[in-house]
Amino acid sequence: MMRFFTSQTLTPGTSVTLEPTIQKHAIRVLRLDVGAQFELADGDGHAFVATIAAVDPLVVTLAAPITRPVELPVTVRLVCGVPKGDKADWIVQKATELGASRIDFFNSQWATAKWKPDRVTKKLARLQAIAQGAAEQSHRDVLPTVGFTTLADLTLEEGQAGLLAYEEAAKTGEAATLVQTIARQPQALCVVFGPEGGVSPEEVAALVARGFTPAGLGPRIMRTETAPLYLLSAISALTELQEI
Repeated sequence: MMRFFTSQTLTPGTSVTLEPTIQKHAIRVLRLDVGAQFELADGDGHAFVATIAAVDPLVVTLAAPITRPVELPVTVRLVCGVPKGDKADWIVQKATELGASRIDFFNSQWATAKWKPDRVTKKLARLQAIAQGAAEQSHRDVLPTVGFTTLADLTLEEGQAGLLAYEEAAKTGEAATLVQTIARQPQALCVVFGPEGGVSPEEVAALVARGFTPAGLGPRIMRTETAPLYLLSAISALTELQEI
């Protein structure tokens, strides 16, 4: 069953008039009609089965909430150095499917690619649309936020653990930090990833001073677009799959 995200407030047993974008996709593209059903989520963790009551405008009635767990047990924020080409699209799409709750990008000191200030708004709008499409496809309850930040503005919130995915740690054989961090069952996790050029010693020192711990992600050195996906997959294996 198809899932859509709406900005409307959702309450079981009520009727909601949905946005024109949802109407276009549901009615014109999918050719749904009165009586057809789809899943509707508000992006904040609530989802319902919606039944079409009218098509123009698109009005649906909401049944009982969908309560099956689909979100990672730990809230994960990814902070990625701006990558080359369209790799940001790939990171956002796949990280959304794998359960990230927030994805930020930053201009790293050693980066071979950087975002100009006048291009950021347009890039984020595109990436947010990619995140929404991926969240609908993977039936997420939460719609991840895509943003742009600087390492100077990056701080850990209360109950949030911080890691720096660091290839130098991987080269020395460090392999326990990620597992140990997840074993402590933090409420949230923020992980920084460098771009193709890596993170500079100054950036590493600044992150460590703010409470981030360098961590290896296995013995192999991964591409900048691979490492965030490995991390999310490992977190799923360490939390969700062991509970099945």
